[in-house]
Amino acid sequence: MTVMFAIGTAVCALSALTCWIMTAMRSHPADSSIVSLGLVELYLVAYGIYAGFRQSSGASVVGEGWEFWGYVLTALLLPVGVFIWAMIDKTRWSNLVMGVVGPVVFVMIYRMEEIWWGAAL
Repeated sequence: MTVMFAIGTAVCALSALTCWIMTAMRSHPADSSIVSLGLVELYLVAYGIYAGFRQSSGASVVGEGWEFWGYVLTALLLPVGVFIWAMIDKTRWSNLVMGVVGPVVFVMIYRMEEIWWGAAL
C-alpha cells in the first residue's frame, strides 16, 4: 500500500462519515460536508500531480495509461459535480449525496493503484 493510497483512504472515510452525520443532523447542505468534499478534491489534485510527476520521472504505468488518467480525470470531476448538485438541491439529501463521493473515490483510487502497480493491494 502506498502512502498516497493510505492518505486517500483516510480522507475518503472522513468525508463520508462527516456527510452521513450531517445528513442526520441538518436539513440543508452542511458547511462541514462541503469542506469534506473540498478535501477530497484537494487530495485528488495532489494525487494527480504526484502521478504526473512520477510518470514524467520515468516510472511507467503497468496497466493502460489512458485508463489510469481517465480514472484520475473522472475522480477529479466527481466532487465538483456533486458540489454543484448540492448547491442546487439544498435539502438534507444533498449531504447524503456528498457522502457517497468518499466511497466512490476510494474505489476509484483503489483501481488507479491496481492499474499503476499491476496487482491488487
